Amino acid sequence: MADSIKNAANFVGDKFNEATSGASKEANKNVAKDSDASLGTRASAAKDAAGDKLDESKSSASAEGNKQAATH
Repeated sequence: MADSIKNAANFVGDKFNEATSGASKEANKNVAKDSDASLGTRASAAKDAAGDKLDESKSSASAEGNKQAATH
């Protein structure tokens, strides 16, 4: 029972992290596309968007694992 509660709490945290990373990714993508931003700023935003995508994917996978563990 305690493990199920822990897994459920971890699932919620992972979903929050996934959403936060997704929002950051989108913001960075918009900066990377902004022709008014400097080339350095655009390049940095593109790199950050890629990192955010990786974080988003990791959180999603972790959330799914915690969801499965909580329900079994």
